[in-house]
Amino acid sequence: MTRETVIVGLPKGMESRPVAILVQIASQYRSKIYLECVNKRVNAKSIMGMMTLGLDKGDRIVVEADGEDEETAVGALISYLKNE
Repeated sequence: MTRETVIVGLPKGMESRPVAILVQIASQYRSKIYLECVNKRVNAKSIMGMMTLGLDKGDRIVVEADGEDEETAVGALISYLKNE
């Protein structure tokens, strides 16, 4: 299992379009991927779950993946969330 904390750097936070892109990125990987913020933990491959987080720029979240490509998956999501 790989876990990393990241600060959301997307200019508009996690509105519907950025959430859809994040879900597309997460869905490319075979690992189980979750995002945690405060007391919520959601499947990063679920657009409805991701929308419930209501993330804004500057929020601190944990990206967690478990599976054969977990490190690559976490790296890709961290890079996207940082707006790199």
